[in-house]
Amino acid sequence: MTPLPGKSGLPLPCGILLAVIWLSQFCMPAQACEVALVLAVDVSGSVDGHEYRTQMQGLADGLRDGTVSEALVVGEAAVTVIQWSGSTRQGVAVPWTRITGFEALEDFAAEVERAPRLWNRFMTAIGEALLFSADRFSQVEDCRRKVIDISGDGSSNVGVSPLQVRDEMLPAGIVVNALVIEGAEPMLKEYFHENVILGEGSFVIAANSYAEYPDRMRRKLMREVTKQLSSLRPGDYAWN
Repeated sequence: MTPLPGKSGLPLPCGILLAVIWLSQFCMPAQACEVALVLAVDVSGSVDGHEYRTQMQGLADGLRDGTVSEALVVGEAAVTVIQWSGSTRQGVAVPWTRITGFEALEDFAAEVERAPRLWNRFMTAIGEALLFSADRFSQVEDCRRKVIDISGDGSSNVGVSPLQVRDEMLPAGIVVNALVIEGAEPMLKEYFHENVILGEGSFVIAANSYAEYPDRMRRKLMREVTKQLSSLRPGDYAWN
């Protein structure tokens, strides 16, 4: 190895050279993408047209929140939106977008607002939605964290069990968080806690109605895209 030259053009002493090499390892650029976030929206038959628009507008407004948008931009996050319903009915509503600046964030939020509904009268296949969401991460392998944000107003009633899927996803290091819209079924947040959420720091947030959805989504996104989550112990969750 040829010694690095100093300001005088002479080689640096060996000790200084080793110190430069050692320090340079700590000055390497950090991984660009902090989090890959799949936003999975329930469009099953229990969701009417007004409730669909409330979800999509609430999601767009949550992304625009000052704290959320800043965290997404700083972390150069990758974000996508999928819609899901019954078995074999899962689709990408807004493709992966790298949030490299506030303009990119606004463009993505605007696409969420405009996204048409893909289905409107099928059952609730949460397990299938999780599998479809997990498959999307192969397109963003450079992201450090992989998070699925799933919202729904009912338990799974068709397709593979979400509990079975959760066990299969655990080795991949995927975190699944949930926003539950209560009212249609009793004990729904407990169901999502026991059967759906997964990974270190995973949590459930509940809305008492679709009217509360926008505020709860903003809170949920805030937890997911900030680093506060990393300080929680595995299995911790919130009942809000």
